[in-house]
Amino acid sequence: MMDRPSDGRLALLLLLGHMITALEVPLDLPQPPTITHQSPKEYIVDPRENIVIHCEAKGKPHPSFSWTRNGTHFDIDKDPKVTMKPHSGTLVIDISGGEKADAYEAVYQCTAHNQLGSALSNHIIIRQSRSPLWSKEKFSPIVAQEGQSLVLHCRPPAGLPPPIVFWMDNNFQRLPQSRRVSQGLNGDLYFSNVLLEDSRSNYICYARFPHTQTIQQKQPIAVHVIDHKPVDERAPVFLVPSGSLSSQMVLRGEVLELECIADGLPTPAVSWTKLSGEIPGRRASLMNFNKTLRISDVSEADAGEYRCAAGNRLGSVHHTITVSVRAAPYWISAPRNLVLAPLETGVITCRARGHPKPHIRWSMNGLPIEDAPKDPSRKVEDDSIIFSEVQKGSSAVYQCNASNQHGYLLANAFVNVLAEPPRVLTAPNKVYQVIENRPALLECLFFGSPVPAVTWFKDSRSGMLEGDPYVFHKNGTLEIHVSQAVNGGKYTCVARNNLGISENHVYLEVKEPTRILRPPEYRVVQRNRDVLFECKVKHDPSLIPSTSWLKDGGELPDDDRFRAHLDSLTIRGVTESDAGTYTCVTNTSLDQDSASARLTVVGQPDAPTDLELTDPGARSVQLTWTPGHEHNSATKKFLIQYEDGLHQSGVWLNLTEVPGTKTTAHLKLSPYAHYSFRVLALNGVGYSRPSIPSRQYRTNPAAPDDNPSEVKGHGTEHNNLVITWKPLTGLQANGPGLQYTVLWRQQGVEKDWTSVSVANVSKFVVSGTPTFVPYEVMVRAQNAYGPGPEPAAVIGHSGEDFPSAAPGLVAVVVLNSTLAEVHWEHVPARSVRGRLQGYKVHYRRERSLHRHNSHHGEQRSESFGPNRTRGKLPDLHPFSVYSLHVTAFNSRGEGPASTTQRYETPEGVPGVPSFFRVSASDLDSLTLEWAPPHERNGRLTGYTLRYQTVNSSHDVGLLDEMDLLSNQSSVTLHNLHHSTRYKFYFSAKTQQGSGPALTEEAVTILHRAMVSPQVDIATQGWFIGLMSAIALLILILLIVCFIKRNKGGKYPVKEKEDAHGDPEIQPMKEDDITFGEYR
Repeated sequence: MMDRPSDGRLALLLLLGHMITALEVPLDLPQPPTITHQSPKEYIVDPRENIVIHCEAKGKPHPSFSWTRNGTHFDIDKDPKVTMKPHSGTLVIDISGGEKADAYEAVYQCTAHNQLGSALSNHIIIRQSRSPLWSKEKFSPIVAQEGQSLVLHCRPPAGLPPPIVFWMDNNFQRLPQSRRVSQGLNGDLYFSNVLLEDSRSNYICYARFPHTQTIQQKQPIAVHVIDHKPVDERAPVFLVPSGSLSSQMVLRGEVLELECIADGLPTPAVSWTKLSGEIPGRRASLMNFNKTLRISDVSEADAGEYRCAAGNRLGSVHHTITVSVRAAPYWISAPRNLVLAPLETGVITCRARGHPKPHIRWSMNGLPIEDAPKDPSRKVEDDSIIFSEVQKGSSAVYQCNASNQHGYLLANAFVNVLAEPPRVLTAPNKVYQVIENRPALLECLFFGSPVPAVTWFKDSRSGMLEGDPYVFHKNGTLEIHVSQAVNGGKYTCVARNNLGISENHVYLEVKEPTRILRPPEYRVVQRNRDVLFECKVKHDPSLIPSTSWLKDGGELPDDDRFRAHLDSLTIRGVTESDAGTYTCVTNTSLDQDSASARLTVVGQPDAPTDLELTDPGARSVQLTWTPGHEHNSATKKFLIQYEDGLHQSGVWLNLTEVPGTKTTAHLKLSPYAHYSFRVLALNGVGYSRPSIPSRQYRTNPAAPDDNPSEVKGHGTEHNNLVITWKPLTGLQANGPGLQYTVLWRQQGVEKDWTSVSVANVSKFVVSGTPTFVPYEVMVRAQNAYGPGPEPAAVIGHSGEDFPSAAPGLVAVVVLNSTLAEVHWEHVPARSVRGRLQGYKVHYRRERSLHRHNSHHGEQRSESFGPNRTRGKLPDLHPFSVYSLHVTAFNSRGEGPASTTQRYETPEGVPGVPSFFRVSASDLDSLTLEWAPPHERNGRLTGYTLRYQTVNSSHDVGLLDEMDLLSNQSSVTLHNLHHSTRYKFYFSAKTQQGSGPALTEEAVTILHRAMVSPQVDIATQGWFIGLMSAIALLILILLIVCFIKRNKGGKYPVKEKEDAHGDPEIQPMKEDDITFGEYR
């Protein structure tokens, strides 16, 4: 919600309109009187208070005042009760001494005059307010037949002003009104038809006189409604107004009230139309249950024919009211003061309208214009007075009176003949501030006679301002329609006439508009959570903004939970009462911006209430409930839970769900249960609390509806059959004494079923069965009320035994050095003695074919499906001897093993050498050492050595390669470059090829002396001798120093101590903060 630019524009236009009015003569210059304040034309006074008749005026010299009363001079000095306020024409009539106010009822007029002219007030009619008493009268009770119409007359006493009428009982309670019973504009109470309930003894009409704030009461009227005979229904007939046609006159600007009240049974409905146009929507309203049409601020367009219609089911009736609009005089152009210089020309115009057309009469200084002194410069033409070449003595006040039979208008306008040089009335150096893109008005209020011409300049006054974007008004104001930053600066206005010149400087500052960049956003928040509304504002740096927050157009609640900051509003722990529209309002001294967002507070729904069980059945019941408050989040569904107090007391289980739009559910139940129900509501926030449980509903026992599920037959031993099932729950039992009848027979062999009854178990073991034969199995539930339905048979098998035969014709095909394929034949089906699950190949590495590596490997196995007769053995070791055998297996386990088969894997490539290193280096040679691989994977045929140079930037040279014998373990490379890094790649090989390589790097030395670090220096004789000599020299020096010290010899520190004396015995200065410090 942004502030509307039209509001600012409207304020600007109003200001400009005020500024463009006639020039005000400064009060330090001579001017005729001007009436500034007066009492209203119709002045009703309270007889309990003093009468004050206002008359204020200005002028130079200050005017004196006089009054007329009923058209003749009113000498206030002769009446001690009447005084005139000092420097004023206001009269105060003191009636506190018991004088009656009606003695001063009259028509008063004030005259303000000085040596330049006289100004007149309106004719002020003083009348005393009156609130007469109701005449004493007694009313006989009114007896009315039920259904008849009735009118209770009020007829209040005439008061001044007229009273406000209303009906109440003797307890001051207003009587209820409706389409059937209503009060008319004349104060009467109308009944379209009476009912027995209308009987009462205290129908009282009251009249309140607003001026004196008194209430008068009519005597109570008693109404007794009887029903001795039925009254037939009837079509409507108007009680007010009478007949089918009427007319009404209203004055322009007043309120028009049209009324139609009808009799009828049933009560008629009233409607309104305008036959000659449309009823004005904004100014018209229907009141008193559509019986009164009210149009405010009547204009000539409201004249015409209005039709009211009253109808019920028996018919309708119409009445047409012809409305005529008359008008008391109203101004088209009221006369304005005229300031002229000698010999100038001017016009005073007095234009008014009315119906009938007003009559214009002119006066001068209170005298009819025809009786006023003649002035050759003045000429009267109907509604205008024209002045030509006026002289200094032509100053006067002229009165224009426009009147018709409905009222009058009286206006004063002076002619002031002055010769004055210009003066600028606007304060100097005034600073105007305006928001960018809005209009700016720079004032240059001036006065002078003749009227000065005003020109404007900006900044350096290099040229007079003219044209876009400037607008120059007659009162000197400079307007800039759309202010921009370049329009800011210093402005100078200059006023000139033939008598002189005057100027003034003002300043315009154009500010950036205040804008909310990040307005608050719509929020949906759960109860007791916090919510944050942001309001990021951009404003002119020179303006100080203030931000306030509103809730629903009013102030924020006085609550510590609301934390308003410069750019945000935080509400902690929101409650439902916090929901509403929040508005951020940012104000500066020049503009404002606002933005709004709505807060919706949601919460979990309240628990449903009023659970009721209806339509009871053997296995069903109807559940109804009343939803709880949704807390602004629609209910998605209701969850119905139950508790079985017979089988699982205290445990609530889900029964069913229904959509959130329903409040009933038809529940299917099981026999032999003690049900209680509760309901939970779910909305977008979550589940409500459970409702209070319903009353308990008990169902009768019955035979089981279901048999156990998940019935299976399988063996755990080679000679048994284990029958298992999932037991029924207590709710599924349907009654007491639940048992299970277990039935079985060997499929295709036995015709009769073998059965047994068990209880409280979920399996039964049949012993002595043949190995792995099919059985038909059934389990049937029964209770004290009968068996369950006929169960369906399932097929199970008795237990399996280990396979009795081994696979035959086992053979091995070696595919390569690491992969072999095994072949076998299926075992006979009868030997499986169960379901064949597959074959297992067990294999083991017995030894390597190399004499240096003959360790045994661990046992490994591979499984294959029951339909397979071959399988591959991966990840074998090359050049090795393997053994294997094959077994068949079922769920019981593996059968006997086949004959063991042995096979050899061929050679493969060798593994990496055990180690590879550089053992010695020289200027142009390197010595390399290695050991054979741990995994030779065949017979070694030799080694391959490759090498190349590598520089500091890791660029490599040409690759050299050499083959070495299998029995070699070192080699020395000669003719290498000195101080060069080499990279080596070393691998072993068999007849199958080379294996993976080891790498190493080494550097040849720069000088031969650098070889010495490779020798243990601590073992060299020359090094031992050198260290001994150094130790002896140090010992000799220590001995010499010791001898000299014992003889009193001085060393450097001692010399310094002697030079300065002993610090412990030297005197210290008071400000010496060091203690025995060497200097």
